[in-house]
Amino acid sequence: MRAFNCDHCGHLVFFESTSCVHCGCSLAFVPEQMRMAALAPSGSTPGMWVPQSPTLQQTTPLLRMCHNRSSQGAACNFTTDADGSQPYCVSCRQTRWLPNFENPQNLLRANQLENAKRYLFYTLSCLQLTSLQGLPAPVFDFLEDQPGQTPVMTGHASGTITLNVAEADDDERARRRLAMFEPYRTLLGHLRHESGHFFWDVLIKDSAWLPRFRALFGDERQDYAQALQAHYARGPAGPDGWQQQHISAYAATHPWEDWAETWAHYLHTMDLVETAASYRVQLRLPGHLASWPPMEDPFTPIHTPFEHILQQCVPLTLMLNSLNRSLGHSDAYPFAPSPGAVTKLQFVHEVVMEHRMR
Repeated sequence: MRAFNCDHCGHLVFFESTSCVHCGCSLAFVPEQMRMAALAPSGSTPGMWVPQSPTLQQTTPLLRMCHNRSSQGAACNFTTDADGSQPYCVSCRQTRWLPNFENPQNLLRANQLENAKRYLFYTLSCLQLTSLQGLPAPVFDFLEDQPGQTPVMTGHASGTITLNVAEADDDERARRRLAMFEPYRTLLGHLRHESGHFFWDVLIKDSAWLPRFRALFGDERQDYAQALQAHYARGPAGPDGWQQQHISAYAATHPWEDWAETWAHYLHTMDLVETAASYRVQLRLPGHLASWPPMEDPFTPIHTPFEHILQQCVPLTLMLNSLNRSLGHSDAYPFAPSPGAVTKLQFVHEVVMEHRMR
């Protein structure tokens, strides 16, 4: 995402920051305005905070921290309604279940899960796809396996996104990634994928987009359970079996999974390019005399063609993977979208842009 600055001293801060290391001001992210704010306690109203920016003071003279700012396991740095009607911020309100905090490990897990969810909220808000823009929002259940009970399965059903909190453990996530022959597996990736299922219901189901969706992704009315069973029964498919038309091997399972995988990669692309644009990155690939123009914010203007965004993203992923390899890590973005996958990414972009221009 874009870089943020403390609006009291101008020092670089981050999306997760709760205080500025340079000037010591308390920081909070104001979701309604999509900005980081330096705050000072209100001397006259307990529990309220005063923005340090004169510009922000004119529109929002007082702010209230999310109740999870200081609660165990969440460490939220969002603000919430100043009138006190909502103790939790717009992101925390979406969480229905958290794991049992009597297990100390679940404190760290919940913190990581909620932080990833706030990253998802940021991107969706940039695309005008949150409750702040009047859309329905998914509900999140972050659940832990219980002895003698069916293991918690990550997935989406009827507006609820469920995630097994074991995915917050690096070792367990790596074990599952290797067992499933996946090149990439992150908490944010999970949430982006599952949000794709949610937004299929919101943006595609029963809409004018459905015929084009079926032409590109296939008929979603085919038996989903049988498709999953067949996918796991045949094991990992070679690239010739999926690469020409899909962004990943799992995307070839069923049209719903193809959409969700493509949706997740669309969000990856938008966030990656926005981050690079925020740092004013300009690239020139080795062996090429011409330089690419400086990276541009993909969220503005909203009519930017996806082909243009992707042209910026491709050399960026090459550099990112090279940097990772120089530090002994595997590729950060281990994907090479084929023309068939790019066509589907363009379709997602069209759907989102049409929604934004209403």
